[in-house]
Amino acid sequence: MQELSIASTLDALRLAFELAPVGMCVTEERVVVLCNPAFAAMFGYEPAELSGQPLAPLYPSDDEYRHIGALGLPVMREQGTYGDERIMRRRDGTLFWCHVVGRAVDRSQPFARAVWMFEDISQRRRVASGLTPRERTVAQHLVTGATSKHIARALGLSPRTVEAHRGRLMKKLGAANQGELVARLIGAG
Repeated sequence: MQELSIASTLDALRLAFELAPVGMCVTEERVVVLCNPAFAAMFGYEPAELSGQPLAPLYPSDDEYRHIGALGLPVMREQGTYGDERIMRRRDGTLFWCHVVGRAVDRSQPFARAVWMFEDISQRRRVASGLTPRERTVAQHLVTGATSKHIARALGLSPRTVEAHRGRLMKKLGAANQGELVARLIGAG
């Protein structure tokens, strides 16, 4: 087997990054350093437009940006990686579900530099329209099967408040029970 030259290896890596069918980016302190065309297109931008820009505008709200950061930071410190399915925002303001996985370069400072993969999963999971930021956050936890108690702990709310949000979600989505609510949230019902 012939060894690749450094130039050939770099060309192959560049090709893989540029043609990857999923969005990829490198961030420093949650600011885009480099992204591939799939990442930029997913959000409605050109790669150069995102370089040097914070990730915050790609989230539905500043609260959701801060909340996901607060959830991911301790996990990345402990495990080196973090992944979830979350709602993101395109340049035109439309919301979509996205599967996200990231790896920290240094677990002791996870946000200092990290590599992220973003996959648009809106074809199999639709965003329910007309939800408040808090309802979207609660919905994000509900689709993972989290209980009201777990959601309350994660969001710093009381279980009763989570139940109130769940009730409003059920009413808005016309769901008769928890299973139907989750099915509607993930686009299966």
